[in-house]
Amino acid sequence: MKFRLAGFVLTFLVSAQSLLAQDALETRIQRVMDRAEFVHASWGMEFYDLGAQRPVFGVNRERLFVPGSTTKLVTVGTALELLGPDHRFRTRVYRTGPIRGGAIDGDLVLVASGDPNVSGRLKPDGSLGFTNVDHSYGGLPLDADPLAALRSLARQLAAKHVTRVNGRVLVDASLFGEGERELGTGVTMSPVVVNDNVIDVVVTPAAKAGDSAVVAVTPRTQLLTVSNRIVTVDSGAPTAIRADEDSTNRDVRLLTLSGRVPRTAAPTNLRWRVPVPSRFAELALVQVLNEEGVRARARPAGTAIDFHRLASGYADSTLVAELVSAPLSEAARVILKMSQNLHASLLPAIVARSRASADSTRTGFDLEREWLERAGLDLAGAVQGDGAGGDAFFSPAFMTRYLAYCATRPWGAAFEHALPVLGRDGTLALIQPRSPAAGRIFAKTGTFASYDPLHRRLLVHGKGLAGYFTSKSGTRVAFAIYLNNLAVGKGDPAELAGQTLGEIASLAWELMP
Repeated sequence: MKFRLAGFVLTFLVSAQSLLAQDALETRIQRVMDRAEFVHASWGMEFYDLGAQRPVFGVNRERLFVPGSTTKLVTVGTALELLGPDHRFRTRVYRTGPIRGGAIDGDLVLVASGDPNVSGRLKPDGSLGFTNVDHSYGGLPLDADPLAALRSLARQLAAKHVTRVNGRVLVDASLFGEGERELGTGVTMSPVVVNDNVIDVVVTPAAKAGDSAVVAVTPRTQLLTVSNRIVTVDSGAPTAIRADEDSTNRDVRLLTLSGRVPRTAAPTNLRWRVPVPSRFAELALVQVLNEEGVRARARPAGTAIDFHRLASGYADSTLVAELVSAPLSEAARVILKMSQNLHASLLPAIVARSRASADSTRTGFDLEREWLERAGLDLAGAVQGDGAGGDAFFSPAFMTRYLAYCATRPWGAAFEHALPVLGRDGTLALIQPRSPAAGRIFAKTGTFASYDPLHRRLLVHGKGLAGYFTSKSGTRVAFAIYLNNLAVGKGDPAELAGQTLGEIASLAWELMP
């Protein structure tokens, strides 16, 4: 009897301590939500105990919120499930005629596979490089050859002693439609993606006022010529750069940059969005072929090609080069760490074509829905119209249940470790870096905002943070935090929201029972 009583007291004490810890967590989070700057904003969140399979704490758990790029969690998870974490894109190059005396007596056709990393990201160890701020968002490009992947194809031809292509160099981008702009960065979507379909234009001030700024264009191709009229000025004046484009010749665009940049300004990437990625790829491939000793020319601009007819000749016997990507699990790191919008936006189309059925009307979102339904998730808390987060709504409860299910999948660990780490890397590199939870929270960020002309300020429609942590007490947790409709009188509301969501996640890591 004494043993049983002691056990009862011990259990009671542990339960009481858990309740006190939970009360402390709820109180601390409520204090954050009650701050004056959030009086007009809306909050939603849930923390879900993965071991006990139950929610621990929530606010407006079932309401729909604008999630921003936390949408990418669902997009990437769907691709990992339906394609597999080891899926590799195979970008193949075929000849349409025989090889005679080192010359291909016909055309050379690169068939786009949807590989989003035809770039310089691939490292010698097989991983993909990334920066904390992607160049698509104005970050600096990687210190690598952006045409490295195409150059690999050219070198394969040269190794086969091909010295000339008598026909044309073509890019077959018929895997799915090309031309739509993704909603976040405005980059053109296409099944061929060279250097993320942008040309980097990095402006760096000179050391002395009055001198021209330095403009570095990568990759340098026929498609874009930049005329630099930017002057370096003393640091009192703000940066003011104007870009004027002459697109009279669709294959030779002229970009004229004028204005000023202060001596102390950091380098700025103006990145130019490629209008027709398949044409960009053709011109870039011709360039690297010639640089590697294979004489080649692109088709004349505007020439129509029947790729359906050409496809009948795609065979092992006519294959002359192939680019094999890193596994999808590596591509997922690029998408999630940097919140790469273009790559995420392409995934639904890639999934649909890779899992093609007799019903050609089935989209990637149809396949996603069917998978989520098989997983037993309640889709009443999910609305999704694009892969990156420009058109989506999720409830915190849906997101945590989704994350809980992902944690049970064979690819779950790779999925979690592909996420930004609080205070350490990716889009969380500068969020709560001094928090005790820094380095311990793995989560996807999300931001969706627009300019409010009435008040001349930014309105954050949606800020999100969703992912995983193992709390200080040892509890494995999936969580989702959303803050919608935030505007502030001074400062950057997106920065404020990001730090605050990181603060709440840190509190949960520290105080979760």
